[in-house]
Amino acid sequence: MIITRAPVRVSFLGGATDYPEHFLQHGGAVLGTAIDKFAYIAVSKRFGKLFDHSIRIAYSKVEQTSTLDDIEHAPFRECLRYCEIYEDVEVNYFANLPAFTGLGSSSTFVVALLQALKAYKGQFIQGIDLAYEAIHIERNILKENVGCQDQVFAAVGGFNVIEFRTERDIVVNRITLSAARMQEFEEHLMLFFTGIKRSAGVIVKKQLSRINDNKERLMNMRRMVDEGYNILTGSGSLVPFGELLHKSWMEKRSLDDSVTNNHIDDIYRTGLDCGAIGGKLLGAGGGGFILFFVPPENKEKLRNRLNHLHEIPIKINAPGSQIISTI
Repeated sequence: MIITRAPVRVSFLGGATDYPEHFLQHGGAVLGTAIDKFAYIAVSKRFGKLFDHSIRIAYSKVEQTSTLDDIEHAPFRECLRYCEIYEDVEVNYFANLPAFTGLGSSSTFVVALLQALKAYKGQFIQGIDLAYEAIHIERNILKENVGCQDQVFAAVGGFNVIEFRTERDIVVNRITLSAARMQEFEEHLMLFFTGIKRSAGVIVKKQLSRINDNKERLMNMRRMVDEGYNILTGSGSLVPFGELLHKSWMEKRSLDDSVTNNHIDDIYRTGLDCGAIGGKLLGAGGGGFILFFVPPENKEKLRNRLNHLHEIPIKINAPGSQIISTI
């Protein structure tokens, strides 16, 4: 049995510039981090002749089939096909957090699955090469409306500025901070679930249809990545980083009406009222998790005001996808 795990991510600045539809013409970059919440994949040999079916996959449901074409779950089906595994296999998926919540879980799943299936075949893949293959599967085989940051954070982990040049030329720049600075930054973060799950693909499709109209906004969001990096790696207050998050969210919510709604806006206003410096909705928009950048002395006030929402504690700078067990 091969067991892999890959982290989900929190994107702070530059989100939406990681789509080839934009960055191939104007460049793109994202400042973000892998966090300590993971997707897990376990792959093992199945003796198909002893069972009624030679393929068994388990996620929120269980599928048992004898051919790949009968698998309903498209990423499972096409990753198995891509790795040339056609029979006598069992694959199980489980995760710390649910899908459709803005943390890049769909791409994290593909990254962990691809690494596990490759290892099962005796092939070792990791890092940026793993990200490139996951991007290819999602964009070219599954035809998903996805960007390129989620796969990179899942594959390489860390706290990074990621520059997007082409789908096969992506540069990962590690953000190197002292332990004290990293802890100070992490202590300003609060993550709440809005209670809304949504399909990012539908929202992204709307945003991509307006990508030319939003060119200046997206280019401005790209410039904020450099500003954020300079704040983090400097020795001054982190307050300007929170203010930059707020500024970036104002740009992001203007990309399309589907990015936010009254419920999300109410949560965000509550955050600011309770002393948050800034924040943003994670992922494409429409729901999922909302992040606040909050001075530690204001956290309890915000926690009490949003006690109807589920708060998720997080650690940043998590490791990338890796094989954690072979049995």
